[in-house]
Amino acid sequence: MANLMTMMNMNQCGSKPAWLQALMADTFFGTCLLHENRRKSEKNVFCLHCCLSICPHCLPSHRSHPLLQVRRYVYHDVIRLGDLEKLIDCSHIQPYTINGAKVIFLNYRPQSRPCKAGSSTNACFTCDRILQEPFHFCSLSCKVDHMVYQGEDLYSILHRFNESDFSYSQFEGLRVDGLEGMEEDGQMTPNSVVEDSSQHFNKSSSCSNMNDSAPTNVSSGTHIFKRKNKGTDFLPAGIVLSLSSRRKGAPQRAPLS
Repeated sequence: MANLMTMMNMNQCGSKPAWLQALMADTFFGTCLLHENRRKSEKNVFCLHCCLSICPHCLPSHRSHPLLQVRRYVYHDVIRLGDLEKLIDCSHIQPYTINGAKVIFLNYRPQSRPCKAGSSTNACFTCDRILQEPFHFCSLSCKVDHMVYQGEDLYSILHRFNESDFSYSQFEGLRVDGLEGMEEDGQMTPNSVVEDSSQHFNKSSSCSNMNDSAPTNVSSGTHIFKRKNKGTDFLPAGIVLSLSSRRKGAPQRAPLS
């Protein structure tokens, strides 16, 4: 049965719900101070009741609380769209497909240089990052900050949700040293396909957004992040040159006796 998000509506931090304020301000994937001596103690789960980030070892202490899993891609926090849209309206936020799952970036991503969008360029209303049509925001925080700036009521975009969708049981049976869908270090694999037109070379804009930290290959509107092949050996240049420049000389015959 769906409830009325009592914990969300009773707590506010300024004009933002307490859980939303904490989710966007918290630091994830740092070491949990309570379990710093244990393996895999990165804080990659957010407790919606306590409004704080916790590590997998903390989960039993929050067994009765709604829990949200946070993932990381290229040093930025992301949340699965399927999870986040149960809590808040994610319309107009550009989703990205990583490892076959649609995700939303949690916070604004700094750009190496300011982006000047042209009149024919679709850009984020908050940070001017180039976006695909018809999206207006590149992250959850960009949408929230824009609504606050415009004086809009954030509670109008909050959803009723079923606590069973965020229950402790979703983590049961998963190894502490690697939650499902993530690498052992809690980060999404680097050979992901990212549906992101903000990184395309756009002739109509004055910014190509070449600031993401992973190497990319541009192909048919997607960026493919490939791992380097391990175990590939190359001969030093000097050896290759010496081998290619060797010429077979005339055969040497023994002197006549």
